[in-house]
Amino acid sequence: MSWKHLEDQQPELAAFGAERLNGKVAYLATIRKDGSPRVHPMTPIIGQGHFFVFMEPTSPKGHDLQRDGRFAIHCAVSDNSGTSGEFIVTGQARLIDNLELRALAVSLASYAPAERYILFEFDIESAASTIYPEDRAVRRFWKREK
Repeated sequence: MSWKHLEDQQPELAAFGAERLNGKVAYLATIRKDGSPRVHPMTPIIGQGHFFVFMEPTSPKGHDLQRDGRFAIHCAVSDNSGTSGEFIVTGQARLIDNLELRALAVSLASYAPAERYILFEFDIESAASTIYPEDRAVRRFWKREK
């Protein structure tokens, strides 16, 4: 439940991140087998202290995460002015086979995940936001203590 750590330690940052990510298209960066980066669109699920993503079992991003769980996720932006703000998280993903967690993720999803989809939970190591009030950048950053 690493999203819960962010909620407990930085509630405003977590709320902003959930607003920018939950049920919306975001971009997941993974590491290919050869070490090069790969970026994929996906739809995060955030709720009850968890951060999940369902995906096709044949998805290259799923293969990447099963081999090397490191990731970065960035929200989509509404326009080039940045008025909606930016949010990014980094950490480690893990494949979930627990039926109770899967049921929770399904109940929280903004869509009906197919039975064949695999499920990952993202363990958040850092989170950051940038907003642009009055044409200046205001940044917040959180890093989980080890």
